[in-house]
Amino acid sequence: MTSRGTQYALFESVEAIPVEQAAPTVEGKRFSDYVVYVDESGDHSLASIDQEYPVFVLALCVFHKRHYAEKIIPAVEKLKFNYFGHDSVVLHENEIRKQKGDFVFLSHYPTRQEFMARLSSIMEASNFILIACVVDKNRLSRNEGATSNPYHIALGICLESLREFLAEKGQEPLQTHVIVECRGRKEDAELELEFRRICDGENPGNKHLPFDIVFADKKTNLTGLQLADLVARPVGLNYIRPTQSNQAFDLLKQKFFCDGGRTCVGSGYEGMGLMIYPPRKAKSPGEPTEAVAPTGNPQST
Repeated sequence: MTSRGTQYALFESVEAIPVEQAAPTVEGKRFSDYVVYVDESGDHSLASIDQEYPVFVLALCVFHKRHYAEKIIPAVEKLKFNYFGHDSVVLHENEIRKQKGDFVFLSHYPTRQEFMARLSSIMEASNFILIACVVDKNRLSRNEGATSNPYHIALGICLESLREFLAEKGQEPLQTHVIVECRGRKEDAELELEFRRICDGENPGNKHLPFDIVFADKKTNLTGLQLADLVARPVGLNYIRPTQSNQAFDLLKQKFFCDGGRTCVGSGYEGMGLMIYPPRKAKSPGEPTEAVAPTGNPQST
């Protein structure tokens, strides 16, 4: 089969995409320099837990708007034009993994290998901050009962970490939009109520959070939502099977909000960019307990 990915170069040059810095001042501004796209992996039901995937993962991808508009969107659009001839296709992790729908052509191994390599190159070259929470539903059900809502728990934890990241960037006073995918009228109403409750002060610092939730239909084909969809499952699989090879998670380690800033990417992200709930206990007297509330130093994107 002839290569389907050579018509348009994903990036205009081979140089690494520069790290975007937040604006030095927020005076006269209404909106922050960042936009957040959210997706999940797994369901939030505790009534029937799938023991093959007994977790709920909420993933927030935080993009600097200029970098997102000028670098990431064009690269993803070119990938779609290369492989599909148009850009109306939605990149969906489940369909890519199972090679179905628009991605049935990936059943041809050389083509699949090439496509995944090009998709990975976009993820690797794209500067974004990843904040994720893994809720272990088995442990949650035992500890807190079946009435808990994993989505709401993960949302509160992730928004607190997001607040800290934006504070480090001097963006905390500005409005930041958090884009989530529509799931249904009832589910969306419940999520918006929880989101507003958290932002109105029911959070660890009892602070008002200037976040605004935006619901988007999958058909809107937003690049940020598609990238968020691609990162959530690898995070869950790493928690379930930490010793198993997970190339996607190895790449994502460099994206997590972490302690120490850009010089420490790939480490120090537990409890800051990657939270586990309920928190895991220390395995030995000298090992710290994994944190839920994120704390740390400035990190650039």
